[in-house]
Amino acid sequence: MLKQCIFGLLLAATSFISYAEEAPSSDSQNTAYIVDNLYTFMHSGPSKNYRILGSVDAGTQIVLLSGEDNGYFKIRDDKDREGWVESKFVTENAGIQQQFQALNNDMTVMQEQLRQAEIELPQLQEQNKSLTEQNLVLSKQIEALKSTIESERNAKQTASAKEKRQLLTYGGAIAFIGLLLGIILTVVLSRRKRYDGWA
Repeated sequence: MLKQCIFGLLLAATSFISYAEEAPSSDSQNTAYIVDNLYTFMHSGPSKNYRILGSVDAGTQIVLLSGEDNGYFKIRDDKDREGWVESKFVTENAGIQQQFQALNNDMTVMQEQLRQAEIELPQLQEQNKSLTEQNLVLSKQIEALKSTIESERNAKQTASAKEKRQLLTYGGAIAFIGLLLGIILTVVLSRRKRYDGWA
């Protein structure tokens, strides 16, 4: 797992470097940077004839306050100063310092996430073991309940069949007794009529 996290970290770093080199900053359309490896002077107007207000370090993030005028941009630097710098020293791509800082921040976040994951992993493994055991117990209980339900169903069916047999037996006995009584009454009545006729 550690190797996968390190690989993901390196992949994210590579992707970020490529993005920072190719794409302009997404924070603001007016954000730009002073090109790396040099510093440039900030003038009070759009040419070298205007007085110098100070210098802007290489890689400094700036805000463009106007479009290009006579080869110069009006900017606001990281010290909140406003002035004009030559457009050839302005780029939309973040400098190495900003890329390094962003990567360093990302790495710090990923290291913290990795540390947190390493802390949580034993807990998750223990939870997984506990849940597996609970699942096994519940599965056994379900099987026991299924068996009980099946036994009760069979017992109910047996009792129902027995009750039907008893009803049929009682019904047959009653019918037989009724038939027998009918025959006896018929015989008795026929004899009585016969004796009555002799009298």
